[in-house]
Amino acid sequence: MTDAAAHPRVCVSAISTFRFDLAQDLDFWARHGIDCVGASVAKLDAFGWERGTSLVAEAVRGRGLRVANLIGLGPFALADRSGWPVQRERLLRSLDAAAAVGAECMVFTTGPAGRLAWEAAADALEEAIAPVLVEAAAREIPFALEHTNSLRVDVGFVHTLHDVVDLARRLDAGVCMEVNACWAERDLSRTIRESIDVIRLVQVSDFAVGTLSTPNRLVPGDGDIPIERIVHELIDAGYTGVFDLELIGPRIDEEGYESAVPRAIAALTALLP
Repeated sequence: MTDAAAHPRVCVSAISTFRFDLAQDLDFWARHGIDCVGASVAKLDAFGWERGTSLVAEAVRGRGLRVANLIGLGPFALADRSGWPVQRERLLRSLDAAAAVGAECMVFTTGPAGRLAWEAAADALEEAIAPVLVEAAAREIPFALEHTNSLRVDVGFVHTLHDVVDLARRLDAGVCMEVNACWAERDLSRTIRESIDVIRLVQVSDFAVGTLSTPNRLVPGDGDIPIERIVHELIDAGYTGVFDLELIGPRIDEEGYESAVPRAIAALTALLP
């Protein structure tokens, strides 16, 4: 089964098939002709790092799969220094996997601040992640920080695009712009223009105003986010990367991945020049 061709800048995150394991993802991507993907650190870990990495690398070699990013949730519990060594090891293992599959970018949220003030959490993150960023730079694997919805303090403490850009510049890292978390920010177009040099990845999904749960995302065009405007502001500002579909939540599960993901690919493809 092959669906209509996607725009080459449309990427499908493994988060969009959240309930699938890695083998199911690979089968789904092949059946739907999806050639540009975001791989999941959690799924690689659950499948077994060596076995999972080998499967993805085989798809890269065998059918030209493009791994545009490798994504994971906040690696550090920033208020608990005792866990940092183990958390660093997981990040370094993720770098090994990224190198093995040719991932173009590695993306993580910051991790929770706990009871730390924002500024103290930023200081802690800088100290915790420094060895990983040095290793990523040595391997020439771009590292990007993702900001999160303010309800998701369990995975990150940075909740605006403006703030994550400031933090990324401080760490000499990149940024993953999550449209679902920043679309209503003040002066968004200006932030995009002034930050385009550090934006490494853009995640796209829709949201229905009045939704009171998270994550509860929609196929682009099914909700209220002005996605077309934001996509074109990014392109006009000089963004040349992929647009990563990250669909997750009850509405996506209810429709089913076999329908929701191809619809999302078609909707996003229609917005791109």
